[in-house]
Amino acid sequence: MIPNPDFENATSADHRMSLLAKYAGRLGFEVVDIAGFLDSVDEQSKSQITVLADVQSSAADVMTANGAVRDALTTVTSITDQTLNRVEGSVGFVRESGQKSQHVASWVKDLSERMERVASSLSAVEADNTNIADIARQVNILAINAKIEAARAGDSGRGFGVVAEAINELSRKTARAAAGIEENIATLSEWVGRLREEATGVSTDAGHVISSASETDLALTEIAQGVRQTHDATRIMVTEADKVRDAVARFQPAFDQIGKAANATAEGIHVAHERVDKLIDTSETIFQTTVALGGASEDLVFINKVQEAASRISELFADGMSSGRISHSDLFDRSYVELANTDPQQYVARFTAFTDEVLPAVQEPMLEFNPKVVFCAALDPNGYLPTHNVKFSAPQGHDPAWNAANSRNRRIFSDRVGLKAGRNTEPFLLQVYRRDMGAGTFMMMKDLSAPIFVDGKHWGGLRLGYTF
Repeated sequence: MIPNPDFENATSADHRMSLLAKYAGRLGFEVVDIAGFLDSVDEQSKSQITVLADVQSSAADVMTANGAVRDALTTVTSITDQTLNRVEGSVGFVRESGQKSQHVASWVKDLSERMERVASSLSAVEADNTNIADIARQVNILAINAKIEAARAGDSGRGFGVVAEAINELSRKTARAAAGIEENIATLSEWVGRLREEATGVSTDAGHVISSASETDLALTEIAQGVRQTHDATRIMVTEADKVRDAVARFQPAFDQIGKAANATAEGIHVAHERVDKLIDTSETIFQTTVALGGASEDLVFINKVQEAASRISELFADGMSSGRISHSDLFDRSYVELANTDPQQYVARFTAFTDEVLPAVQEPMLEFNPKVVFCAALDPNGYLPTHNVKFSAPQGHDPAWNAANSRNRRIFSDRVGLKAGRNTEPFLLQVYRRDMGAGTFMMMKDLSAPIFVDGKHWGGLRLGYTF
């Protein structure tokens, strides 16, 4: 054991008790500081566990989503494979149909040209037939003239008249034949004209068919190429999805191990935190016991002062009941009504108006007797603090953070220190705690409390907060 020179130099039991009280106070300081650190680590570990749980959940979601994507890609690959086969088949069919259409279109265009030649031939025949009709008319005229001359010649011209009559009959037959031919040629010309017009329109459409067939063949070829590229891309995506699946599958065991380790660490920190809390209780008990046994302490002046103030509050409460300013049931009422539009939440009880009247006369002077004092306020066993010091009782504004620091009256402080102070029935309770100053800054403080009794019944406690 390492010798302690303070204890070796102590000359009396009282001196040793004073040193023991001093070291008990320091022990409480260190233990609370460690507890605060463990509290921060505990919160961080909980946050890390939450993050790890989110990561594990996200990894599982990635696996699920990746599986769904892979299934979808497999389906798309199968569909594009079938589509590619169909498109390639369609391209071949359309190309074959296009070739046949081109042949038909070429034949139609040739037919149009042939109809032009037929029309030209018919025009030539019509012209020749016209010439034949003209010749037949001239022959007929000559035959009539020959018959006239034969009649003048008498018997000597009779034979010539017979010939003239035969020629005249032949010219008439020729004229009739020419007229029939002309009628047939006209009808045929009309038919050929119509057929030529239709052939010209069909020839134009055939030209469009030939052009469209080429464009369709090109478009289908591009479609087939696009489907083929899509098919290849989906195969690549399936391969990449498999890589993602394998990577996440490799990560998953690591996540599980990290999660188990983090949970184990968090559990260990939580257990350590609970044990340190018990150690705090033990150090507080040691300190209070040493003071009760006569150990002098630098906190003794604060202890005496807070006990006197608590006793004074007990008298004020008793006087209030005896004078009828407040009833016993109202003073010990433990129902709290929320004040609307307050953040942090504030409450009023049936005794709040009464404490606002009587407590400032005791609590405000406590701020003046020592520069270390930060606050002095009474609270009930549930941690409800109705009336705070004036400097901590500002009306709430719009900033919750400002309200938390400056509007501390009518609040419920249900933390460990606040509840212990309100429920303690021993002559005094000295606690050490870290006061949150905001922005991650803490200040080590002592919280000294003494119980408040009214007609022998425990009402709560008077807290005195001061710095080291």
